[in-house]
Order: sequence, then structure tokens, then C-alpha cells
Amino acid sequence: MDTICAVASAAGGGRRAVIRLSGPAAATIVAAACPGVELSARGLACVEFHDGVGTQPVLLLWMPAPRSYTGEDVAELHLLGSPPLVRAALGRLVALGARPARGGEFTRRAFENGRLDLTRAEGVAELIAARSREERRAATALLSGGLGGRVARLRDALVDLRALTEASLDFDEGATGEIPTGALAARARELMAAIEEARAWEARRVPASGLARVTLVGAPNAGKSSLFNALTGGGGGLPALVSPQGGTTRDVKSATWLAGGAEVELFDTAGEEPARGEAESLAQERRRRQVEGADLVLGVVDAVCPRRVAGADLLAWNKLDLPGAAPPPEGPPPVVGTSARTGLGLEELGAAVARALATRSSGLSRSLGARHLAALEAAGSRLETALAGLEAGETLDLFAEGLREVTDALDGISGLTTPEDLLDRIFAHFCLGK
Repeated sequence: MDTICAVASAAGGGRRAVIRLSGPAAATIVAAACPGVELSARGLACVEFHDGVGTQPVLLLWMPAPRSYTGEDVAELHLLGSPPLVRAALGRLVALGARPARGGEFTRRAFENGRLDLTRAEGVAELIAARSREERRAATALLSGGLGGRVARLRDALVDLRALTEASLDFDEGATGEIPTGALAARARELMAAIEEARAWEARRVPASGLARVTLVGAPNAGKSSLFNALTGGGGGLPALVSPQGGTTRDVKSATWLAGGAEVELFDTAGEEPARGEAESLAQERRRRQVEGADLVLGVVDAVCPRRVAGADLLAWNKLDLPGAAPPPEGPPPVVGTSARTGLGLEELGAAVARALATRSSGLSRSLGARHLAALEAAGSRLETALAGLEAGETLDLFAEGLREVTDALDGISGLTTPEDLLDRIFAHFCLGK
């Protein structure tokens, strides 16, 4: 198997960067790049990394197989976060025999080497893609083994029941060693209840399906409420209150907006400013929670008196119809010139929001949850059919075959029988270095 490498930290400059290396040649490659290093045992060391041009100080974490994330020999190089230094170090590892990793390849190796079941691997993907507190909660529940543990216990109970059923095939009815049909049926009903419990847990875990959430943020009086009214046609009811006095918006108001042909839920929030009392503190806390749960944060800037909007994914450069308005600047983030009063740029803003949302993976929890629920429902349905047949007098070999089909449905969740093309689609959601 190839030895793979990739940058595992965020793109761009920073104080530190992390390069990950995994595979059978990891020790040889590290020894060549860091002369004199000792790799006999698990640990960390400060070493000099020879990148082919000069040397870099590196903190080396060495994790020999099988006690590593991937189950292979793994090295992590923690180095200065200068992009040229990171590129040089990565290039040196490739020159020494490593291959650049594909997206999700480290986690796929962890799955294939038995370090993770498929549900936990999917939890990693969900955590990477999470865009809100709700989605982070759902990913953490999956990553911690909430579903995987339930499926493993169900499978063990199914294997026990199949063993009892198949053992009974060797005995005549009423003979010593024969398991009464009623006892087998009772165990099957207990399994049906456990499958339903797992299905209900997964249904609670997955974020509720619904529209993407777009939240307006900006300074007081930047025109957020006017823009909200213009985009939603008055908010589908009472329009947001508009006033030249800053701080008018206290509550979060929401309405449906058709943005670039896609329906989204648009939220208007209080202007970002220091709180000067209990009511303003409450408004700022509501604004903060709404931003944290957004799929996309749309910053609104008053073009006449521009103020920086931190953390926005997209900017509406508003009030361009007024005298003295400054022209929209170059991004990032992307900027769209608008006027809530005249309608200037509103169509372009909707298209920009739709494009930004289309590039995000915030629906991953829902798509994976749908896969898990379908498999659990199939397992429950097949067990119900097998139990009905048993109670109607069908032979034990048919009941045993039904139990095997139930086991196959559960194994599709854990990854034991998941088709290769489905695995490819799941791991395609991962980024490089994960």
C-alpha cells in the first residue's frame, strides 16, 4: 500500500501548520528527512527537517501501527505555518516516496483497517461539514458511537438468535435441545423494539429538514430591516420596523425569501453594538445565537458610512441610491451593491446567496441520516416479516434466512456490506488531510 501525505491544517498562513504522513514507508521517509531521529517507540520530538533547500524546526509526533488513527505507521509534522515552508516540506515528502493523499483517504484507511466503523467515519465527515451548532451536535453524536454502538449490540443479539434458530434445526420438535418457537418469537420482538429505539435515536439526532438559514448582520442603521422587507415582500406579514434611529430591531424576525430560485429562510437581527442595558444585552445574545446557527451570514454595510462586518460570508453594499455612497469594494468576501429602496442589485444578491449555499455541505447530516433510517426501517420490516412467518408456522430455516437479511441491512450501516461505490460517495465529502 502507498504511503500518503497531506496538509491536515487549515489552508493559508498561520502560526503553525500540520502535515500528516501514513503508510508502510512512513518511518523510512521521516528518517531520510530528519537524520538522526529515533522512531522505535511512540512519542514526540523536536527535530530538524531537511526540505531539500534548508532545514526547518519541526515537532514530530510518531505513532507506530496499529495504535494510530489509520492503523498504519503515522507521523505528524508540526511546523511554522508559512505557506512556502509548508509547500517545501510537503514536496520533500513526495520526493522521498510519499503520494499526495486524496480527500478523506486517512479516514478511509482508518475504516478499512478497523479503527472506525462507517458510522464514526461519517461522523468525521459531518463534523467537517457542520455549519451550525445543531449540525455540530448531530455530528458529535454520530462520531461518539451513538448509532454504531446500537447497531453493534443489535447485530450481536441477531447473531445469537440465528445461532439458537439454526441449532434447533438439528432437533425434532419437543426433543431435548429444541428451542420453543415462542421463545424465539419473544427474542425477535425484543429485537424489533431495539431496532425501533435505534431508529428513533437517529431521527432525533439528525437536524430537522428545512430551508437553508440566511442571517442578516451589520451595524445599527445599515439598512438590514429595509433590505429584509424588500427581499421578503414585507416579511410575509407585519414588515420589520424601520427607523432612522439605530437599535430599533430587538427581536429576531424571519420570513421566506426566494433567493436565486431557491427558497431560504431569512432572519433579521439587531445591529451589532455594545449593549447598554438588559434589553440590548438580550437582543445581542439573540443575534449571536442566530448567527451561530446560520447556514450563511449576509453582512449589510451602509455605503454612505461603511463599517466593517466581521464573520460575514457575503456582503450587501447597501444604500447605493444615496448621495455620497461609496462604490462596492473588491472582496473577499464577495460583495453585491444594493439599494433596498430602489431594488437595485436585489436579484443579483439572491443569485449570489444561492451560489454560496450551493457550495456548502450543510445538508450532509440529513443525507447520511436518511441512509441510516432507510437501513433501520429495512431491518425492522424484514424482521417483522420473518417473525410473522414463524408465528404462522413456517419452517425454522426460513426464519433463519430472514434473520440473515436483517443482519445484512444492519451491516450496511456499519460498513461491513456497504457497496464500494457508496463508500466512494461517502468519502468524497472529506477534504484533504482528513
